[in-house]
Amino acid sequence: MGETETARLSQSHTEMTELLMPDDTNYFERALGGAVLHWMDICGAIAAMRFSHSQCVTASMDHVDFITPIELGEVVVVQAYAFETGRTSIDVKVDVRAEDPHTGDSRDTTSSFLTFVAVDEDGTPTPVPDLVCESDAERQHRQEAIEERQAQLEAIIDRME
Repeated sequence: MGETETARLSQSHTEMTELLMPDDTNYFERALGGAVLHWMDICGAIAAMRFSHSQCVTASMDHVDFITPIELGEVVVVQAYAFETGRTSIDVKVDVRAEDPHTGDSRDTTSSFLTFVAVDEDGTPTPVPDLVCESDAERQHRQEAIEERQAQLEAIIDRME
């Protein structure tokens, strides 16, 4: 049996930008939640595909909080990176922020964790590389994502009790 394939966390880093236009807003000229989730899913999938070099499908999206609204005309920045893997799955952290194009001011708006499954050309789950962190920055990003996700899961469990 050969050596296990590995991939770096940094290989998965993905950033997308959108301009919030009227078709993606609600009555209050703020981003529709569905549009934001759509952008998060696309950015997360690209990060998973960059990491695994495979087609990836969405398996789950964790709890999502819409922290602050995104206003019509603002620039939406969606960032994602892989932080954990299973045999065929890739966990990806996705963060969204809004930028005022006139002032450059930005703020965090949304964050979630998505799990993707790598599939082959027949749609059958396929193994993914092991994740490696080769720099302190990569290790820190990974650890922060793991701790944040664990805290979210614990909060959900506490609310259910």
